[in-house]
Amino acid sequence: MAVFFLQRLTTLFITLLVASLLVFLVMEVLPGDPAAVILGVNAREDTLAALRAEMGLDRSAWERYFLWLGGLLTGDLGRSYTYGVTVWELVAERIGLSLPLALMAIVLSTVMAIPLGVLAAARRNKASDVGVMGFTQLGIAIPNFWFAILLILLFAVHWQILPAGGFAGWDAGFWPALKTLLLPAVALALPQAAILARVTRSSVLETLGEDYVRTARAKGLTRRAALWRHAVRNALIPVVTIMGLQFSFLLAGTIIIENVFYLPGLGRLIFQAIAQRDLIVVKDLVILLAASVVVVNFLVDLLYAVLDPRLRGGGHAL
Repeated sequence: MAVFFLQRLTTLFITLLVASLLVFLVMEVLPGDPAAVILGVNAREDTLAALRAEMGLDRSAWERYFLWLGGLLTGDLGRSYTYGVTVWELVAERIGLSLPLALMAIVLSTVMAIPLGVLAAARRNKASDVGVMGFTQLGIAIPNFWFAILLILLFAVHWQILPAGGFAGWDAGFWPALKTLLLPAVALALPQAAILARVTRSSVLETLGEDYVRTARAKGLTRRAALWRHAVRNALIPVVTIMGLQFSFLLAGTIIIENVFYLPGLGRLIFQAIAQRDLIVVKDLVILLAASVVVVNFLVDLLYAVLDPRLRGGGHAL
């Protein structure tokens, strides 16, 4: 287990290093002058030169990269030139919305998907299986922003039982804040639930054909007991894989949904920082979201070893 952990930890650090290099290189090739965008087209050349020097744009690319990387390692993310505050302050202000939104979405998708996937597998080729597969096909096909607009029209405009957008803030109380996040969470959860239900169905069907399930049935276990005690548990590894990837996507992929519902989260902050050419904020937020994806997948790898002890030897690739 120790060798397995060290291998995954080494992979984690290498991946983060490569991700930081890619993010920096992408930011370097973007056209335009950030200083000119901040000060405007009528700014004097000496003023532009002073701001470029303050932003470090007068240094070589490698020097800027290592200075930025050193800041990341020491926890200094720099200061936003658009907002006039540190990036950490912006993250701390927005993460209180984006993280609960992603957690709500992954809980909703899991609660919907796993029972539906198990039901479809247990009743293969029957009406319930066809219905679940039809639902999942629809969920995958519909873009989440279009589904979000339908939710707004139905629940906010027609029935007027939930707000159409904005965030009440946690200071307003738990329920008012939760109400403003409910429609965005459902819009994010539906496509992920459709994918997870299909993976769950396939995985459970595969384990139902294994010898140990047939042996359990031969020993007198009911079909339901064999399904839940043996088939479902052993089908969890690919399901956990998708759940880990989905949480990473939900945390990093809320840009569209947060803009549809006008939510002041990390996704909307990235959108605004790109529009304002605030490269410091863009670089820091992208690498933080990329790091969240890598860390979540690292934790999923460790969970593999808990679910399947055969993977603890360290010689298996996941």
